[in-house]
Amino acid sequence: MPLMNGKQYRDGLRKMKHKVYIMGERISNPVDHPIVIPSQNAVAMTHDLAFDPKYEDLLTVTSSLTGKKVSRFTHVFQSIDDMVKKVKMARLLGQKTGTCFQRCATMDVANAMFIVTSEMDKKLGTHYHDRFLRFMREVQEKDYYVGVAMTDVKGDRSRRPHEQADPDMYLHVVEEKKEGIVVRGAKSNQTGSINSQYTIVAPTAAMKKEDRDYAVAFATPTDAEGIIHIYGRNPGDTRKLEDCSIDLGNPRFSGQETLLVFDNVFVPWERVFLYKEVEFAGRIPFLFAAGHRQSYGGCKAGVSDVLIGAVKLLAEYNGLDEMPHIRDKIIDMVRLTETIYCCGIATGVEGVKTEAGSYFVDQLLGNVCKLNVGALPFEMARLAVDVTGGILGTMVSEKDLKSPEIGKYVEKYMKGLPEVPTEHKMRLIFLIQNILFGINSVGYMVESVHGAGPPAAQKSSLNRLVDFEEKKNLAKEISGIP
Repeated sequence: MPLMNGKQYRDGLRKMKHKVYIMGERISNPVDHPIVIPSQNAVAMTHDLAFDPKYEDLLTVTSSLTGKKVSRFTHVFQSIDDMVKKVKMARLLGQKTGTCFQRCATMDVANAMFIVTSEMDKKLGTHYHDRFLRFMREVQEKDYYVGVAMTDVKGDRSRRPHEQADPDMYLHVVEEKKEGIVVRGAKSNQTGSINSQYTIVAPTAAMKKEDRDYAVAFATPTDAEGIIHIYGRNPGDTRKLEDCSIDLGNPRFSGQETLLVFDNVFVPWERVFLYKEVEFAGRIPFLFAAGHRQSYGGCKAGVSDVLIGAVKLLAEYNGLDEMPHIRDKIIDMVRLTETIYCCGIATGVEGVKTEAGSYFVDQLLGNVCKLNVGALPFEMARLAVDVTGGILGTMVSEKDLKSPEIGKYVEKYMKGLPEVPTEHKMRLIFLIQNILFGINSVGYMVESVHGAGPPAAQKSSLNRLVDFEEKKNLAKEISGIP
């Protein structure tokens, strides 16, 4: 069954035994927990749209590994077209969900691991590439959502992994067995870990020979013995526990972030893709980051489209849409959105074929894309707040609107145009609030800066990727310097 629909995806999760904690409480059935459901709805959308003839060309592709139709999220890129459609797919899903739909990292880590395992086998005579291909065929055949566990908690960040007072601050191998390895540690900021069937674990940075126990990459089921998912807080997340939909802003969809603990987790050799080869440890996050930074040019543009629509519609409801300064601000939001989308598309168009046989994005442009994503949504947020007004932080609740005693006052005094129901205006205000600093703010504001690494990481990558000598020679030639 190469493709699952949303219902099949949820039914499959119910058979798993994820060990999940939400606000200190062990959750026996996370699939049906009100805090978790909206994030699973977002993942389910990635499955359901694959069956829609309108979007089939973006969401599915013929696999180079199996020859069957598979989800694009599990695909190893075979052309420039693949990398462009990746961004278009991400924008579409951002538009459909208004939040982080969580599966982008699957294709980004798959394409990075495809290249790195091939490079290791050629240089070191290992067999990681064959292992990885067997794993990816299973992922494609079963349409798994594979998360990525890369960000170590890091402890004292001035010290390298082997220098930490507590060695578990970076995930590491604690025991080697005939059948496999045992690992311990934790990965933070884990997007959608409870919603995934597998996760690929990889180093967070380059390693030195003293860090060899930390140079490990592998795949593991997310309900494996010893894995604990601790649900991250979002502003307003407990609104999901209330009997309301208006206050949620986006009642159907949300992102999901966890602290993922590995408490002596066993991994069979067949699922190990890097083991103490420190020279390649930094190669995985470097390539993954470049690919993942391209993804943001699509998904954040899609969520920005939703934000622009909400701001524009609210301006109309308030009778302000024809005012020149309001129009200018909304057009500026459009300009910023299309700028980050252009960066994502260009990153794919300028991609190249690798020695491993796959195609990969232009790494320099991928980092430029993410630098723009780390800045421009904040300007969009400022413009959205400007147009929306102070009511964005002071809007009364759905319960007030429906109150027998005071509802009539809310209905009367929160109204904009006479013909527009007050509820419609409230829904838009809470949607904007949700995207900018509510339940989904992690998937828009925080993730825009820190997803796939903070701006400093992108600038560091650019410093390595830019050919400054060529630029200096251009200046010398034009200015007449020998």
